[in-house]
Amino acid sequence: MRPLLLAILASGVARASMLIPTAADDQSVAPAFTNLVDAYFDYYFRTNPTTATNEGVHDFDHLIEGYTRAAVEAEVAATRQFLKRFEAIDPDGLGFDAASDREMVISHLRATLLELEEVRSWERDPDYYSSGVTRAVFGLMSRKFAPPAERLRSVIARERQTPAVFDAARQNLQRPPRVYTEIALEELPGIIQFFERDVPAAFEDVKDEKLLKEFADANRAVIDALRRYEQFLKETVLPRSDGDFRIGPDLFRRKLLYEEMIDTPLDELMRIGYADLRANQRAFTQTAAAIDPKLTPQEVMAELEREHPAPAKLLDSFRDVVGGLRKFCEEQRIVTFPSPVPPTIAETPPFMRALSFASMDTPGPFETRATEAYFNVTLPEPHWPKGRVDEHMAAFNYGTIVSTAIHEAYPGHYTQFLWVQRAPSKVRKLLGCSSNSEGWAHYTEQMMFDEGYGRGDHKLRLGQLQDSLLRNCRFVVGVEMHTGKMSFDAGVDFFVREGFQTRTNAERETKRGTADPTYLVYTLGKLEILRLRDDYRKLRGDAFTLQEFHDALLGQGYPPIKLVRRALLRRQ
Repeated sequence: MRPLLLAILASGVARASMLIPTAADDQSVAPAFTNLVDAYFDYYFRTNPTTATNEGVHDFDHLIEGYTRAAVEAEVAATRQFLKRFEAIDPDGLGFDAASDREMVISHLRATLLELEEVRSWERDPDYYSSGVTRAVFGLMSRKFAPPAERLRSVIARERQTPAVFDAARQNLQRPPRVYTEIALEELPGIIQFFERDVPAAFEDVKDEKLLKEFADANRAVIDALRRYEQFLKETVLPRSDGDFRIGPDLFRRKLLYEEMIDTPLDELMRIGYADLRANQRAFTQTAAAIDPKLTPQEVMAELEREHPAPAKLLDSFRDVVGGLRKFCEEQRIVTFPSPVPPTIAETPPFMRALSFASMDTPGPFETRATEAYFNVTLPEPHWPKGRVDEHMAAFNYGTIVSTAIHEAYPGHYTQFLWVQRAPSKVRKLLGCSSNSEGWAHYTEQMMFDEGYGRGDHKLRLGQLQDSLLRNCRFVVGVEMHTGKMSFDAGVDFFVREGFQTRTNAERETKRGTADPTYLVYTLGKLEILRLRDDYRKLRGDAFTLQEFHDALLGQGYPPIKLVRRALLRRQ
């Protein structure tokens, strides 16, 4: 699910619903439901202009989210009203697909209320503000959907509203967990550098001196505001950062239910998570022994981690792998690719580097001009000591480069993004869940090797298994930390001991888990897809093909697997 930034801004702008036609999924869609979907997304884009920009709706590029407590309270009230209206629509009066879309919207609205009223990131997470304003500008820079001068005017408009965001932060932040404040402080130097260096560089082609002067003034004000915010966090917030990052078992259960439509009890989830962890550990041990039976599995992995490209060659290594993956998928009929255009492989933007090794940044489903997709890879920072560089690059050994490229590009996230463009409704284009999107990407890592990619290369398979163990550890650590059964330090140790991860990566992953409690979605989603594939194979019998299954799954958009299962198993 895409996170909603919080805002209630001035109305009186063109309706987003007039700009984006709603695709009815069958002839029985009730007009009341279609109209309400349009009304909701009108509100959604108007009050979340950064999200609107990223989705390809550019009527609100000059606005930034409202971060005040009053804005939060207004969004709570509006969301409750929309929830009541969607709940009042009788699903029996809708077609099959529209009834599923109604369920998705209701879950999405409940998840929004849970975040605003109970998780309360706006009150607990300092990075919510600094990274939020950065994304607002980055979305205007990263794709050339309009001439540079036009996009720069939008940047200026958003930058002029940015200092007020930090005023709201000073009012809203109460007692954040210390790790949240530390993460924000770790991110801020990169964010400041982003505004100092990257934003001006993105608009070097603009020649309008008056516009450039306006930009210089607005951009300097943002940099000054960020420096003051950094000082505020160090001097005022960090000393009082004694909050608990754990959300507790009740919130954890409801977060999974509303965001992923997963209602499995936590003790059953832990049984599932540990079972897959142990299975992957056994496979890891067997594969390591096939490489060198004289060494322990950890020693074999340590040897392989030394086999990586130089940092300066890392992006080229990914480029080399991506082309071969697509060719394999086409030859083996793994999945249909709706477009021949590959993603652009680039360095991760500065403000995203602290918690990300690699990621896929795709344009929104309604973007019609700037349709580039970026496969971001995090390089070592120039100022890092050699030991830290070596640990960072160990995570980019050749096996994990392949596994990461599968996950992010072919046939993972990028391929699914291409299918989302063709999703059957507005709801399916804009709403979804991580256990589908991340579950699909993680599923493809294993599936590609199962289908013969790598020709039985044990070193490549070991890299894939190491990534699986990483996701297994996320599963366990996320649940255990947030239900109070595991400390932060124990979480780090778990990644090292059970997942064979470097300590640097273990610390990064555990930090992420403090703010992303349900990052079990990778493994859980993969297991749900495997189970659905088995059931679909039984249903289709001799008519089953892997490509047909994958195309049918991706053709649903990226809704909860519960809804995909209902659709695929019903329609045969």
